[in-house]
Amino acid sequence: MNLPIIFILLTVMIDAMGIGLIIPVMPDLIQELSGGTLAQAAIWGGILSTVFAVMQFLFGPVIGGLSDRYGRRPVLLIALTVMALDYVLMAVAGVIWLLLIGRVIGGITAATQSTASAYMADISSPSERAARFGLIGAAFGAGFVLGPLLGGLLAEYGTRAPFWVAAALAGANAVFGWVVLTETVTDATRRPFSWRRANPLGALRALGRLPGLLQLLLVYFIYHVGFSVYPAVWSYFTKERFDWPPAMIGLSLGLFGVSMALVQAGLIRPFLAKLGERGTVILGHLFSVTALITIATMTSGFWVIALTPLAALGGIIPPALQGIMSARVAEDAQGELQGALTSASALAMIISPLLMTYTFAQFTDANAPVYLPGAPFLLAAVLSGVGLIVVLASRRKSE
Repeated sequence: MNLPIIFILLTVMIDAMGIGLIIPVMPDLIQELSGGTLAQAAIWGGILSTVFAVMQFLFGPVIGGLSDRYGRRPVLLIALTVMALDYVLMAVAGVIWLLLIGRVIGGITAATQSTASAYMADISSPSERAARFGLIGAAFGAGFVLGPLLGGLLAEYGTRAPFWVAAALAGANAVFGWVVLTETVTDATRRPFSWRRANPLGALRALGRLPGLLQLLLVYFIYHVGFSVYPAVWSYFTKERFDWPPAMIGLSLGLFGVSMALVQAGLIRPFLAKLGERGTVILGHLFSVTALITIATMTSGFWVIALTPLAALGGIIPPALQGIMSARVAEDAQGELQGALTSASALAMIISPLLMTYTFAQFTDANAPVYLPGAPFLLAAVLSGVGLIVVLASRRKSE
């Protein structure tokens, strides 16, 4: 594997590590800065996650379009540098509004996932793309392993320690990229930047006009609304249901990340070979519905841990969907496609944290009509079922 690919995978992994590093400490940090109950801290956590996602939604197509015009290299390196400075800001934040500003900046810099995916599309043949998008998913899963594990351990040194480590990782990767990253946008594939295409809704509409793509974009969006229940409420859910400390929350998220990495790096290939991309998407939804219902109704922390690999099997959905969609757009529009997908997932993250944390608060509050901490996972299972219906109802395409 060449060094630019390693850099791309490291970039995605560090993005995930930066998110995962801070998840175990967020309940305690938010309560430290704002006061209040765990249910109230969960609402604040939803607000911070939503602000982050709003920025991703707005800037995903912008950054994807800029990378089509000016190249992947400068976009990725600038974003990593700003990301490092942003984590420093959050490490020294003494009031909740500074965390809010940090999430605004972080959402913009994290929108470069579209550029990382576009770079991978640039250097891959159409037949290789689904599998290589699986590598990107595996890198994200690996970051999700290391991030929560480190975050849980670093929590022993205070709620700010994970932010300093995240800043160091982003800065180091920027230096690595400066040394090894080559540019893939050439004069033959370079396209003018257009604010019309950079508008996230405009980009989604333009891509949605391509045959069969609108339904796939909808499925991709619904998947991310449901999947976002994990980062949105996992730390609050496990603290409420099982009274887990940050170290245990980090360990459980790390196991989930290991499972996701194994699924997307290894299992995705045999699934694609046996079932094709559409069949893989259908099977992934069946796994997701089963896992989410199981988590929602489980009362034993041991069994939640033991059944984590089942939850990760839904991770075969995004790379298979990306592979289908990437094959249906022109070579000079891969950045635009990945930007639109980033916006679709970010739009899901705008909706999901508020929806899931509000659901959690309503079913764990002292005045809740029914005590059900797992209610957000039941809601996510319903959404995953809707996504499966859309897939089954859509017209079958040759892939």
